[in-house]
Amino acid sequence: MTDAHHDEAGLLAAVTRYERALMADDVAVLDELFAPGPATLRAEGTGVLVGAEHIAAFRAARGGAPARWLRRVHVRWTGPDDAHVVAESEREHGAGVQTQWWHRDEAGSWRVHAAHVSGGPVTASLDPAAADDPATWRLRGAPLVAGAQAGPLLGLRVAVKDLVAVAGQRVGGGVPAWLEQAPLEPAHAPALQRLLDAGAQVAGTAQTDELAFSLMGVNEHSGTPVNARAPGRVPGGSSSGSAAAVAAGTADLGLGTDTAGSLRVPGSYCGLYAWRPTHGVVPVEGVLPLAQDFDTVGLLARDGATLRRGAAVLLGADTGSARPEALLRSQFLTGLADRSTALAVDAALAALSVATGLPVRDVEVPAGAPAAWTAAFRTVQAAQAWANHGAFIEANPDALSPSVATRFRAGAAVGADELAAARDVVARTREWLDGLLTRGWLCLPSTSTPAPPRDAGPEGFEAARAGTLQLTTLASQCGVPALGLPWGRVGELPVGLCVLAPRGADADLLGLLEALGPA
Repeated sequence: MTDAHHDEAGLLAAVTRYERALMADDVAVLDELFAPGPATLRAEGTGVLVGAEHIAAFRAARGGAPARWLRRVHVRWTGPDDAHVVAESEREHGAGVQTQWWHRDEAGSWRVHAAHVSGGPVTASLDPAAADDPATWRLRGAPLVAGAQAGPLLGLRVAVKDLVAVAGQRVGGGVPAWLEQAPLEPAHAPALQRLLDAGAQVAGTAQTDELAFSLMGVNEHSGTPVNARAPGRVPGGSSSGSAAAVAAGTADLGLGTDTAGSLRVPGSYCGLYAWRPTHGVVPVEGVLPLAQDFDTVGLLARDGATLRRGAAVLLGADTGSARPEALLRSQFLTGLADRSTALAVDAALAALSVATGLPVRDVEVPAGAPAAWTAAFRTVQAAQAWANHGAFIEANPDALSPSVATRFRAGAAVGADELAAARDVVARTREWLDGLLTRGWLCLPSTSTPAPPRDAGPEGFEAARAGTLQLTTLASQCGVPALGLPWGRVGELPVGLCVLAPRGADADLLGLLEALGPA
């Protein structure tokens, strides 16, 4: 917490300037930001440099610091003019923590008087069982499908959600009865083909929630995949196997679908980067549909650089560089998450503001809007889901678990007037969000809670799902791109910060990853 005597804006501006100078190897600015004199300290694992003169000489000789980008910044005030700053960062091959003591001098300038840098490798998996988890993979290969021998994704392993056509294989949809009746696919889905043409390879077909109509990652037929980033917790769905494989390190990219959050939710639960594209910019042909008004094909990755490379291939264009005027925050939307998650997301947003230099501005959401847009979305989704799969469900009444079957059957009861009214709410929500996004990019929690325990049961899962839908369905019904950043922590559990940009601004949104980290 801060009070009127704390120059938080000035401190964060100095921290931002320091990080940018570090990445640009601007030794003049770095020397300026470190306090002069013989008492200034800089420490790392190999020892301590004492005195500004020695620190400056070290910087001049090293030829630049390893590329890094901030995930979270923690500020603890020890006085009106003194602050202890702890910054968590990612690097190309690891993670790190920077601890600094900043002091504001009589001229009002913030300078570092002591700094300590530490780093370590990124842990890809916390549970060895995740590597061969049958609840994660339906089919595996070495590889299952080889890619081109050259390209920007050469050698990257892709976990393909079991809704996406893989030539010579069947689409299982997370339902054994569906798999039994499915034909062999004559060709790869176009989205998958783009990845293969860029040098990626298919590591295997990853499990999914039943016909993609869930968000928890729980499948009564194949089981619940191991969440390597949150042991004992569900991985989220419906791109559950793809997320679990990437989190465990047995795949580099997860190719999945997102209708109501099926990439963003497992991204949040598993501590992964997630991208839901603008509706229609990535082909959905060859992908088993759920609700065509909202279905998209996107990606999951452990690091932002890999996500950006894969997304550029799916988009057919490099990432952009346009930036918004501000990062927008709705206190009401953030408050839809539980308190711990909301605090973690606010901290992540502060880190994003520091890393990008973009201000955070609070905006208002119309009263009752989230409940209304969620109900409208669920009505349209249910109607389309039943239209797509109702005949199969009627012919195979025991094929689905009771909770998923109930969800589908709700669509059978949607009448024409109810559907029209829901579409009207969707249209008005879309118009409102379009106007809001002209002022900046909207930032909100990816999920309302961290991943629930695996034994939370139907009531616990439904509560988590219902809370999260008010956050995820906004991007879905408005067709805008969404980028999930895994920067929040509730204890040891990851939670995501989701950034929404205007329709068609995928390249610019993904450009955030370039600004935040190494190419």
